[in-house]
Amino acid sequence: MKTICVVGTGYVGLVTGVMFADLGNSVTCIEIDQRKLELLRAGKSPIYEPGLEELLKRNQEAGRLRFTDSYAEAVPDADFIFITVGTPMGEDGAADLRYVEAAARSIGQHLRKPAIIIDKSTVPVGTGDWVTELIRAEAGAIPFAVVSNPEFLREGSAVHDFSHPDRIVLGSTDREAAERVAELHAPLQAPVIITDLRTAEMIKYASNAFLATRISFINEIASICEQLGADVKEVARGMGADKRIGPHFLDAGIGYGGSCFPKDVLALHHMAARAGCHPQLLQAVMDINRDARRSFVKKVTDLLGEDLTGKTIGVLGLAFKPNTDDMREAASIDIIRQLQARGASIRAYDPVAMDAAQEIMPDVLYCATAYDVAKGADALLVVTEWNEFKQLDFDKIKRYMRQPILLDGRNVYEPEVMTARGFIYRGVGRGVPRPAQEPQPRHDGKPALIEA
Repeated sequence: MKTICVVGTGYVGLVTGVMFADLGNSVTCIEIDQRKLELLRAGKSPIYEPGLEELLKRNQEAGRLRFTDSYAEAVPDADFIFITVGTPMGEDGAADLRYVEAAARSIGQHLRKPAIIIDKSTVPVGTGDWVTELIRAEAGAIPFAVVSNPEFLREGSAVHDFSHPDRIVLGSTDREAAERVAELHAPLQAPVIITDLRTAEMIKYASNAFLATRISFINEIASICEQLGADVKEVARGMGADKRIGPHFLDAGIGYGGSCFPKDVLALHHMAARAGCHPQLLQAVMDINRDARRSFVKKVTDLLGEDLTGKTIGVLGLAFKPNTDDMREAASIDIIRQLQARGASIRAYDPVAMDAAQEIMPDVLYCATAYDVAKGADALLVVTEWNEFKQLDFDKIKRYMRQPILLDGRNVYEPEVMTARGFIYRGVGRGVPRPAQEPQPRHDGKPALIEA
């Protein structure tokens, strides 16, 4: 059993602390927000993540998991200290490292024996060196090592992802320290990649930027499909069958959101520009993601007109993805605000994210069910693909609506099925095709096939 301290109980920190406790370690998590601390001590998770609260309670009751606001209580006895504080997006796009700095200084002030400090927060390349300097300035002669250990948890499946990682990435100038952190992860039986500090930090940014690029790529293909009459879902299926490409992150829709992709792509773009590089692909990824939301709103105005005054728009799903209540950079925020700017009244429902959404968008009417959202609606928008939306009674939905217009931002439904039910249906990359063009003659006078 190892003694572990986790600084910060945000999404990454809480999952990390709970799961290492579940592996049999003694874990103390530091949380300075008193409201969150009270919830955690009461065995309640301040975030929605399937399965997490049950594990939290179980390990608390077993005495393996504790919560405190005191560095003096948690740091001195710890063998491993994880920094898992937030690195929010700054005004210029750079990661804001004020919380990392505060954590590093406080750790250094309370070190009493040799320890390994593990930076799990997503931080700019070079931060590990800076954290080492900060801790050294406070800790004096006490030996310690800094290891970068970027996380790759997906919200909504973090418990599974922690227990079944694709790989463990560790970076350090101290190989022995990195190997000790590898041993800490040994029960997970995952491949371990040990590199230098900066390479490990870059792996995190490069991974998220690549996944975001796949999403933006398929959304650009979806726009082309709409103009040429192709079906992007079938295109993605055909692409994904190629082992060199694979099927993941090829779901066309209204773009990526959440706590990682928007922030990390912008931060990498900022780092590259400051280093004198020309990150044109990253810029295109961000532009396409923004345009995906604008294009979705245009589908609404194409059907209802630019002036939406007096129109009621129903929105199904608010969180940036299913199985989370996270509203950070959620597509719903951009879409709703664009519709409201055109005069629309918004009714909305989400299974778990409405409390969080209400803090951001108080001028929305939040409903108890999807059916309540449909009442009197001129259009119904599917923004988050929660499972419960896949089995709705659409005959009932249609009766409630003022106009049977369904805009499917996640391609949950089949166009032919919804059209047969009497809906005016628009998906993403599955729109009404343009009339076929006449084949153009070749120079030799013979007809030529149009290439799609």
